[in-house]
Amino acid sequence: MEFRSILLGFSLYLVYFVDIVISRHTSSFVRSEWPSTDIPLDSEVFAVPKGYNAPEQVHITQGDYDGKAVVISWVTTSEPGKSEVLYSKEEHKYDRTAQGRYTNYTFYDYTSGYLHHCLVDDLEYDTKYYYKIGTGDSAREFWFQTPPAVDPDAPYAFGIIGDLGQTYNSLSTLQHYMHSGAQSVLFVGDLSYSDRYEHNDGIRWIHGAEYRPELGEVATFKPYLHRVTTPYLASKSSSPMWYAVRRASAHIIVLSSYSPFVKYTPQWWWLKGELQQVDRERTPWLIVLMHAPLYNSNEAHYMEGRVCGPRLRVGLYNIKLTSSLRAMFTPTRDRTVSLTSTTT
Repeated sequence: MEFRSILLGFSLYLVYFVDIVISRHTSSFVRSEWPSTDIPLDSEVFAVPKGYNAPEQVHITQGDYDGKAVVISWVTTSEPGKSEVLYSKEEHKYDRTAQGRYTNYTFYDYTSGYLHHCLVDDLEYDTKYYYKIGTGDSAREFWFQTPPAVDPDAPYAFGIIGDLGQTYNSLSTLQHYMHSGAQSVLFVGDLSYSDRYEHNDGIRWIHGAEYRPELGEVATFKPYLHRVTTPYLASKSSSPMWYAVRRASAHIIVLSSYSPFVKYTPQWWWLKGELQQVDRERTPWLIVLMHAPLYNSNEAHYMEGRVCGPRLRVGLYNIKLTSSLRAMFTPTRDRTVSLTSTTT
């Protein structure tokens, strides 16, 4: 299946700054009763690509600040193979090559596959590119579309997915996105869950939640940092956990709910500087992504965003973005709390 989605972040919180919001209409979707049914591991949707050492788990992320580069990532399981991408603007006629790198990591008795990341840059805006990874009969071919140039009138459709999981509902979410007409997906975190698997081998989520200090592992987000590449240096960030990109008519800021956020910390200083870079004349849409909502009444995560919430609200308010603010959306909870409220 051709893959054309751009992965842009790890988080679960979305703020839209818009001039006009129509709130009279909502979805007719009705959530099924918890718990939803996990997809079995032998399902066709989890099928491994055919061929020896074939690239799998292929995904792409924006590779620079303004959308003229991508990072193509994939996994090989038997041996490293080549971290090389062949690409061109014509299908099957690959006239350009980009060299990447690979890494892997261990956790307790688990060793990951070979994780490849390859930067493809100097691309043209609003252009379809074809690319090929792997070698011989195991090679795989895909395509992607670059965004239009950064411009206030550039139309662009984002899909938003958070807390995906590995259930039939998860599959339905992906299918809805694929048929939505969206051009990129803002994936906002939490890939899989170990609910109801207390004494299981962990195969489903071993790459997503490997943190057990009692075993001597102290590096939080180790799997994420190995498997996901973010263009943090392009926005002068000191950490891949927080960064910013511009895409079409949107300025997108990704923050970390689980890194220090108080005044004078690295993330605080970076956000202060990045907010000053927002140019509403060029990017009228400002999207802020976080994992923890600024406010929620969900008993499972009650007040989880309390620490960073008030500081972020004050910061956004003080740079006078509120002249265009009409709504704040979160995928799951308490969407009607005012952004300017700093006491809740």
